[in-house]
Amino acid sequence: MRVAKNKVDVQMEIPGAVLRQTKNFGDASGFGKISGEYFSLAKGVDTRPLFVGLEGGVCDCPHWGFVVRGRITTTSANGEKETVNADDLFYWPPGHNVSVEDDADIVMFSPQHEHTKVINHMIKKVQQSQA
Repeated sequence: MRVAKNKVDVQMEIPGAVLRQTKNFGDASGFGKISGEYFSLAKGVDTRPLFVGLEGGVCDCPHWGFVVRGRITTTSANGEKETVNADDLFYWPPGHNVSVEDDADIVMFSPQHEHTKVINHMIKKVQQSQA
């Protein structure tokens, strides 16, 4: 399966972030359907405010991905930090927040059901802050 970046649906666009997600991108045994995602994130983006209201205030979905450009630091629920840079493959287990150190583009593959819930939660948080 192949999908061009500009054909991946934009799920959320706010200053500093564009989140794209294509559903039904495959099936990962044990996880069900996965989504392919392309996120463009500006330096300074921090997910902590967007994850307020999620259990533990963290994303509870695992992600596998590749950093096209930039630098991103994840912080786990227990405070452990890990930084990924351009050209790095990564795995982010459930229970993380993200802060963008340098403008970044990342490609991720995530369990569709779980990550769609997180993305929908973020969309609601943004809508509430703009009301």
